[in-house]
Amino acid sequence: MVRGRICRLLVRDVRFPTSLGGHGSDAMHTDPDYSAAYVVLETDAEDGLKGYGLTFTLGKGTEVVVCAVNALAHHVLNKDLRDIVGDFRGFYRQLTSDGQLRWIGPEKGVVHLATAALLNAVWDLWAKQEGKPLWKLLVDMDPRELLSCIDFRYITDVLTEEEAYEILQKGQVGKKEREGQMLMHGYPAYTTSCAWLGYSDDTLKQLCTEALKDGWTRFKVKVGADLQDDIRRCRLIRNMIGPEKTLMMDANQRWDVPEAVEWMSKLAEFKPLWIEEPTSPDDILGHAAISEALVPLGIGIATGEQCHNRVIFKQLLQAKALQFLQIDSCRLGSVNENLSVLLMAKKFEIPVCPHAGGVGLCELVQHLIIFDFISISASLENRMCEYVNHLHEHFRYPVVIKKASYMPPKDAGYSTEMKEESVKKHQYPHGEVWKKLLAAQEN
Repeated sequence: MVRGRICRLLVRDVRFPTSLGGHGSDAMHTDPDYSAAYVVLETDAEDGLKGYGLTFTLGKGTEVVVCAVNALAHHVLNKDLRDIVGDFRGFYRQLTSDGQLRWIGPEKGVVHLATAALLNAVWDLWAKQEGKPLWKLLVDMDPRELLSCIDFRYITDVLTEEEAYEILQKGQVGKKEREGQMLMHGYPAYTTSCAWLGYSDDTLKQLCTEALKDGWTRFKVKVGADLQDDIRRCRLIRNMIGPEKTLMMDANQRWDVPEAVEWMSKLAEFKPLWIEEPTSPDDILGHAAISEALVPLGIGIATGEQCHNRVIFKQLLQAKALQFLQIDSCRLGSVNENLSVLLMAKKFEIPVCPHAGGVGLCELVQHLIIFDFISISASLENRMCEYVNHLHEHFRYPVVIKKASYMPPKDAGYSTEMKEESVKKHQYPHGEVWKKLLAAQEN
């Protein structure tokens, strides 16, 4: 039973100094500190449940997202949770169409990241009140109720609400069996943790060896900074994992369109399944041109982690610009907008392989992709979810990986809640960890 008026909203700037170990480093983001604008919602309900939400950042700039959350807070405070979820589409539109704040979006950039953090907290609270993990809340929802959470504005030329309803109705067939399959075997994952660009060859070898022992069969390597270095590292990793295992590459937006085609032609010998983010995430026609050139070489295009919103995804699908679609739980407008993208991907029969490289992203996106399999896609062909082995120890309900698969979360909520001790220690700039680091930098 949904209950309670939201009476308190707290947002904090939480940063982890991952740049010190080169974790998360790629051709474009050489020194990321995995961070989050972390939101807590409290209600006046007697159950004492809180909603936790976050959006992912790379360190500097988190304070700007925190500002944007505070600027949006008046849309959430003093609202009854029942009213929010009873007209979730209306509430989503209220947040994303604020007559003044919309000017610094619309539905993109900092203001959209802030929207995601707030809405992620609302979904966490709703799932907790229903006593279900978020994936199960979505799976059990009546198709009409599910669709009432989605804003279809700007995408009806590609997907109408009626078409979306038909997709969900078809997804009812075999749903129980697929849920059983997930609970038994989990959702297949791939690892990015072995081959960050800032890692030495020795570290790469050591991490690859460990991953192979742990049963990983799908690996992603960062490329794009130096061609000869890429050739050497890709050869090293391909030799280690052997010809049968799956290898993906990720350039993190480093190249121009012709450069992407030329560079990947030289890396084709290592048989990558895809090249991820070969160019600017906004360049739909550029992705389409790269796709046209590389698909004959057996290389697909993957993108999505920095796609602003459902409109960009719509155009990527229309332009046949990608073979693998990568949703992100914190870049888009939370669960609501991700649902619309999952449904569009199903209509175009493009596999969804979520992005999860960042703090908390694995915890969140596992819910969306498990729901996608059970209720929408009904397929595991060419599908897998990213996994990085960083910072899970800071979460109250960390991901569970077994045999290189995500096991469905059992705890109620969206798995967004961090340990309070971790939040306090890593709060920027006054947490214990940052006080020490900033003092050391001054000296």
